[in-house]
Amino acid sequence: MHDGTDFVASSALRPLPAPSRPSPCVTDLRSPPLTQRQLISATPSKRRVPASQPGMADPHQLFDDTSSAQSRGYGAQRTPSGLGYPAASTTPPAAFLADPMSNMAMAYGSSLAAQGKELVDKNIDRFIPVTKLKYYFAVDTMYVGRKLGLLFFPYLHQDWEVQYQQDTPVAPRFDINAPDLYIPAMAFITYILVAGLALGTQDRFSPDLLGLQASSALAWLTLEVLAILLSLYLVTVNTDLTTIDLVAFSGYKYVGMIGGVLTGLLFGKIGYYLVLGWCCVSIFVFMIRTLRLKILADAAAEGVPVRGARNQLRMYLTMAVAAAQPLLMYWLTFHLVR
Repeated sequence: MHDGTDFVASSALRPLPAPSRPSPCVTDLRSPPLTQRQLISATPSKRRVPASQPGMADPHQLFDDTSSAQSRGYGAQRTPSGLGYPAASTTPPAAFLADPMSNMAMAYGSSLAAQGKELVDKNIDRFIPVTKLKYYFAVDTMYVGRKLGLLFFPYLHQDWEVQYQQDTPVAPRFDINAPDLYIPAMAFITYILVAGLALGTQDRFSPDLLGLQASSALAWLTLEVLAILLSLYLVTVNTDLTTIDLVAFSGYKYVGMIGGVLTGLLFGKIGYYLVLGWCCVSIFVFMIRTLRLKILADAAAEGVPVRGARNQLRMYLTMAVAAAQPLLMYWLTFHLVR
């Protein structure tokens, strides 16, 4: 005979059939009474969850899920008017470029920029002839070496005529007699550096003193060129000498100044005077033989007599320009050697 405990265990182990519509009020007489928790869990919920629709979102979701729309290729957004028409898929830059008015504005801006560039180029060429400056810097290593040798030993050179090609002088790298700006510019910078070295060896170096040395050298060069231009105007010389040519010829004296200062630093004042004296004589001969072809040759072409008064003035002007070079060389270097 079995007791009640065995009956309850056996009935609990046997699976119950799934009722079609379980009711909390009807229970199996053979089974033990269900607890309140079991009744609640077994009761189906009467709330229905509506099927998800494309236009409805989850009420518990904070943001709309647009990943499905993007994965299907719907990148269009609805217009603010709410009509449901998709907006254009083009980006703002593409939309701006597609606008006819923007194309006209860009074309007008491009034309204005081109006109402004042309105006700037014309004004620059008027005051600073960039195209002409390229000619004076058209040099190579062989030309620089030969030109330096000509500045130190002008007595060995015979032909001083400048070569022309179709009424224009050839580039300096093809003609040693052509003036250039490369050697004067590099010589001027080297002279400032050598002056700083000389001041440093004498414990007199200071940035202010070095700046004063550079500004004074540049001022003397400017005054020299202006004086030559004024003299050529007063003497009424029709020559093809330009301002850049005069700057080039006046800048060649810095080569001899560098040699004199360096020799003075190595061998004292005796070496300075010897080398500077040689360089002064060389630059004098160089200027005489160069400028006489530019000034006196035009006078002969004009039919001016060799012993005429105007021709004599041109000879004096040539000699004065050549004689000014040694004086400036000594004035700008004597205080650097002690």
